[in-house]
Amino acid sequence: MKLSDIRREYSLNGLKRSELVANPIEQFNLWLEQAIQAGLADPTAMTVATVDEHGQPFQRIVLLKNVDDSGFVFYTNLGSRKAQHLQHNNKISLHFPWHTLERQVHVTGTVEKLSAMENMKYFTSRPKESQLAAWASKQSNRISARSILEGKYMELKAKFAEGEIPVPTFWGGYRIKVESIEFWQGGEHRLHDRFIYVKSENSEEDWDISRLAP
Repeated sequence: MKLSDIRREYSLNGLKRSELVANPIEQFNLWLEQAIQAGLADPTAMTVATVDEHGQPFQRIVLLKNVDDSGFVFYTNLGSRKAQHLQHNNKISLHFPWHTLERQVHVTGTVEKLSAMENMKYFTSRPKESQLAAWASKQSNRISARSILEGKYMELKAKFAEGEIPVPTFWGGYRIKVESIEFWQGGEHRLHDRFIYVKSENSEEDWDISRLAP
């Protein structure tokens, strides 16, 4: 079969303007809860897009760790490629692909680093194995073999066998301050429903909602 012949109809649900709530974070949380209840694998997985100093876009999958009216939160190695990109250009894009529900959510905004207290609170809540992995991996750096990474992990496991594991200085979180959120619902005959929320020019608390052509 040719790749150009692979297609399917989207017919689960439509999306009407009257079904949307005024606040996009509330709308996102509603859809996220439905994705969780539907048993989707990794419902908090999102594509994070950044741009390097040459204008080259990069994407990768990370997990959403918190979302509220102040923004979307994820954590990473602060020396990673995406962190280096964000240091030069703090604009970012998130994408949630909930294929089973025939839904997508696209977020644009800018990032700010979380405080040391916020980083510590989340880091200490992680399983010990994840804490060790944060220490062991110099994310995005070249390594000659997996055995080097595994050896470093075992070395750290022995070192921190007793007591708490401190938060690495090179690890932390980012909060995405939202500028727009688009909700996409698949529709029959490729007549998808798309609505975008953009911050109102008249109020920091209000959002303008527009329907977009598919």
